Amino acid sequence: MQDESESNGKVSRWTWWASWRPTSLSLLKNTETKILDRVQNDLWARFVSLPTQDRIWTITVTHTSLKTAPKPSVSRTPLVMVHGFGGGVGLWIKNLDPLCQSRPVFAFDLLGFGRSSRPRFLLDPVQAEQQSVISIEHWRQALGLEKMILLGHSLGGYLATSYTIQYPERVCHLILVDPWGFSPAPPEGMAKLGFPRWVEALIAVASLFNPLAVIRATGPWGPKLICRVRPDFKKNFEELFNDDTIMEYIYHCNAQTPSGEVGFRTMSRSLLWAKRPMLDRVHLLPPGLPVTLVYGGQSWMDSATGERVAHLRPNSYTHTVVVEGAPHHVYADKSEAFNSVVQSVCDTVD
Repeated sequence: MQDESESNGKVSRWTWWASWRPTSLSLLKNTETKILDRVQNDLWARFVSLPTQDRIWTITVTHTSLKTAPKPSVSRTPLVMVHGFGGGVGLWIKNLDPLCQSRPVFAFDLLGFGRSSRPRFLLDPVQAEQQSVISIEHWRQALGLEKMILLGHSLGGYLATSYTIQYPERVCHLILVDPWGFSPAPPEGMAKLGFPRWVEALIAVASLFNPLAVIRATGPWGPKLICRVRPDFKKNFEELFNDDTIMEYIYHCNAQTPSGEVGFRTMSRSLLWAKRPMLDRVHLLPPGLPVTLVYGGQSWMDSATGERVAHLRPNSYTHTVVVEGAPHHVYADKSEAFNSVVQSVCDTVD
């Protein structure tokens, strides 16, 4: 039996560690609210409860004109958007209003990320992946969505593909934006990507820990570290925010207790590749299911992967679009071009 002094010591140490990080769920909520206040159309934000007792933070954006529109317009297939590693619903702020013009847009924080529940992920790549996929299906069931246009960015693209393989009857069109985890790790490793040796060494060391552990370990310097490492995010959203709102949001999303981050590390090899490459399974997608892949022209992701997907689906619609000048976060850096591509895909559905 644990004595009281030992118990209090553990509580004290935990309290110190928590206070070392200038974050909390309430700060994450407040920062996200500031971002979502920019939405011009009808926004509904809530937690969706799952049978596992977990909760998925969800937003729905509907164009104001659809409230009075004829029923056929209202019942168009919804667009569901799945963020990438370390992201959250707030990062879609430049896409929500443009893409809700003709159909409702749903976005949610993946299990273990953002404001969603942060359960313990199993330390087996198949089981960790399955936890996320099943949570998406439970989320769909809870909302009663019969069909959807499913869009995933980076890690979200990987999980959206896995979901579609298992539940193909629920997806009308799969849109993959710079999807992570498709190609297997090359024999030469990171050298193939042209990274300097010091970057290779840094990633190799980081792969031994949870990917974002340094953000939490640096405590009060964490927010400044985010700004220093990813100044591109602030630039991408400066037309909406002239302060550090987006950087604070990214920090608060990732300074919480790691959960989805653990799942990602379990599924990944050296962080850059998946232990179970999706190209080994993409042929399992139904032949009649259309797939559109969107890549940034300046992304570290190889757009040639889209051609390999098409080769593995010889009798299916598989189309690759490259947005010139865009890096990995194409939806934010080149939002107008991205929104135009996605809207065109949605228009082909209904």
